Amino acid sequence: MTEEFKVGDRVEWHSSGGKSVGKIKKKLIDPIEIKGHKVAASKENPQFLVVSDKTGEEAAHKPESLKKVSEKSKS
Repeated sequence: MTEEFKVGDRVEWHSSGGKSVGKIKKKLIDPIEIKGHKVAASKENPQFLVVSDKTGEEAAHKPESLKKVSEKSKS
């Protein structure tokens, strides 16, 4: 079962540079384009817009690629 996430949750995910940590900015339920990449989000298959603590970059991630972390966890 996939975790439930909400705006403001601190999460971690794996990126090309290793583990990243950031916050959920928005739940995506409609298709959108982010930095030239198409995100196939829908109500049935939502994705989450996250902002990296380290770089400030935004990216979309599927819920199964995210894991909640405590406020004290920093990368």
